[in-house]
Amino acid sequence: MKAVNNYIIVENHKVEPKKVAGLILTEDIDNDNRYIKAKVVSAGNLVEVIKENDIVYYDKHAGHGVQYKDTLYQVIQSRDVVLID
Repeated sequence: MKAVNNYIIVENHKVEPKKVAGLILTEDIDNDNRYIKAKVVSAGNLVEVIKENDIVYYDKHAGHGVQYKDTLYQVIQSRDVVLID
């Protein structure tokens, strides 16, 4: 699977539930966070700065999901990435 043009294919990082004072906090508790952390699977030929295996943060409202070989990936545009970790 390879991205084209300004598109980037990412796989979202799974957030492990945290325990605080005996309570289990899931990722649903973090609804105020606007950005999602993800690993780049493929970057299109017009994407200059972002490379495969980079960890990026992108707007949670960006892109769409694609099911490929039993794994759900997100397809976003390079303009949706706000930082590279």
